[in-house]
Amino acid sequence: MTNEFPQTLTIAGTDSGGGAGIMADLKTMQERHVFGTAVVVAVTAQNTLGVQDFMALPKQLIDEQFASLAADFKIQACKTGMLADAEHVHIVVENLKKYHFGPLTVDPVMIAKGGAALLADDAVATVQKELVPLADVLTPNLPEAQRLTGLTITTSEEMERAAVKLQEMGAKNVLIKGGHEATPDKASDFVLLADGRSFWLSAPRIDTVRTHGTGDTLSSCITAELAKGNDFESAIRLGKDYVTAAIAHPIEVGHGHGPLNHWAYGQGGTI
Repeated sequence: MTNEFPQTLTIAGTDSGGGAGIMADLKTMQERHVFGTAVVVAVTAQNTLGVQDFMALPKQLIDEQFASLAADFKIQACKTGMLADAEHVHIVVENLKKYHFGPLTVDPVMIAKGGAALLADDAVATVQKELVPLADVLTPNLPEAQRLTGLTITTSEEMERAAVKLQEMGAKNVLIKGGHEATPDKASDFVLLADGRSFWLSAPRIDTVRTHGTGDTLSSCITAELAKGNDFESAIRLGKDYVTAAIAHPIEVGHGHGPLNHWAYGQGGTI
């Protein structure tokens, strides 16, 4: 039937190096067999060595992108990524309240793999107060979870407490990524679902610098699965499997923090 093919939306910044941001989102969505659309909030000059510059787009153009998509597409799930600053977080929140694009996955992007700040300090409070309460799924890494909650997170118990606090802040389902944890043999993520159930997702830690775009890829895979009608637990579990395969079967691109292999799941991987 017309316009019934699963459709998704990423609201984020570009990555001229192709490994993260909207570029990683759309690659992931394509691999998961959904049609991806995008609202560009910011444009970066970026490669595997770092972020050299970025510029956020004007409000009018962002608003027009949202209106254009709403007028034509039937978007069943959406996600946010890099939103630059408090003003642009607010612009995005206004539009998410105006249009219904299905369940929202919030990846609270704050710092790039190379260390560059991708969210202004004054925007953290706006994310906490305005964006987190809209999240059907919230996917912070450990540093982001610490910034959002104000808690120190060094143990599994502290990860669990942080997830509870993020739910108290309004997020329905919370996935705290443990990739920054100092555990040498595995990477463990903690999931707290809206119905109170919780579980850990673990995968062998892989010694590689080719992890650029990991968070974007995970959140966009979850978004794709939700658009296809999968429940939150299934979408999160498949997202973990997808990212694990993408890291475990690397491609040699760039001279720094290289990108993931977005087609590894099903091509020599385990998907």
